[in-house]
Amino acid sequence: MVTALYFALAALTALYGAIFLRSSEGARPSFLHTLIGFATNFLDTLGIGSFATTTAIFKFAAMVPDRLIPGTLNAGHTLPTAFQAFIYLTAIEVDARTLVLLIAGAVAGAWFGAAAVSGLSRRTVQLCVGGALLIAAAALLMRQFELFPAGGAALGLDGWKLVAAVAGNILLGAVSTLGIGFYAPCMTMVSLLGMNPAVAFPIMMGSSAFLMPVASAQFVRRKAYSAPVALGLTLGGLAGVPLAAFVVKSLPLAGLRWLVIIAVFYAAVLTLRSGEQK
Repeated sequence: MVTALYFALAALTALYGAIFLRSSEGARPSFLHTLIGFATNFLDTLGIGSFATTTAIFKFAAMVPDRLIPGTLNAGHTLPTAFQAFIYLTAIEVDARTLVLLIAGAVAGAWFGAAAVSGLSRRTVQLCVGGALLIAAAALLMRQFELFPAGGAALGLDGWKLVAAVAGNILLGAVSTLGIGFYAPCMTMVSLLGMNPAVAFPIMMGSSAFLMPVASAQFVRRKAYSAPVALGLTLGGLAGVPLAAFVVKSLPLAGLRWLVIIAVFYAAVLTLRSGEQK
């Protein structure tokens, strides 16, 4: 089953890569775009996350129009996220049926979510992105103070818990296209349903790796993203992921998380104020 997932992920990633590169033909990312991709995906691999930090940088630097932020995040971070999945997907044992069904739910949610988000007005996107940043800041605070549910010992789910988890992943897949990180809410959900939090990792990683190409293809097809910035995120991220995974492996991140929390919260306020003024 896991081998089949690898083949499916490889095929999906290759298909998205071809669509993305063809759509981005002629785009010229700057050194700064590439550096942002390197830094955010380096930190994502170590556990900080990439969506909230990248959005905060976009806001501070006025780099991407607000309406294009969700599409640029998804399009630019897809291939580095898939790279992480290939590295970590089999690192922890998990029930195969639970893993596959939750991934399928996340992909379905992302397909419809991306189609909806790419057609939203600028003001609506600003309010949604601002709200997403507040949620991200809250999740980072919960992680900083170790407030996530303790979870149980289960390696998989059955019955109503499995149905609830799939439904939850459909919702999370849909809202993740706005720039809300998938990891923290997914870990919270499966922990509340009694799964071992460690087992949540392949579910989170697998779901993100599969849903992002599906969502990103929608943004790319509708031209609802900044091609130069997204290409820079991709190129830098593909260098940052292996450095973090194979060379650095771990860093003392507690202090850095506080800086990220402050930056993300401030960016959320700026974005929400912009939305209210339109």
